[in-house]
Amino acid sequence: MISLGTLMRHVHELMDGAIADIYADLGMPEYRPRFSPVVRTLVARGPMAIRDLAEAIGVTHSAASQTVIQMRRHDFVTLEKGADARHRIVHLTSKARAALPAIEAEWAATERAMRELDEELPVPLADMLRAMVEALERRPFRTRVEGLMRLDSSA
Repeated sequence: MISLGTLMRHVHELMDGAIADIYADLGMPEYRPRFSPVVRTLVARGPMAIRDLAEAIGVTHSAASQTVIQMRRHDFVTLEKGADARHRIVHLTSKARAALPAIEAEWAATERAMRELDEELPVPLADMLRAMVEALERRPFRTRVEGLMRLDSSA
């Protein structure tokens, strides 16, 4: 029996892997799909602290920091000290700016492909995922599991 976590990872791998392959075919094998929200946010808002970037793209500070480190390793961003020594300001490099046409074209095509995929699904994937997030914010998964574990151990 395949677990829900395994299914979710597999769907992510199928989609993310396809986009990574497209970038490799475009001559950008080091570019990862998860870089695009960072690039697009920095284009729209300009250089910003990692904490602000994390909030803007809807991920944890740790996740944003890890992504920025990978992007820096591949010369898509630079980091500068902010006014406060604890803050690092993320800037796009000329390499990232040169890749913008490909990044924007992929983003637009991916959005269209998602609309097409959604038509094949009983419920649009993004709608389902948002509903799951809202349900888990109302009642965290840990609370649900622990409550059921207590019920099972008392039986």
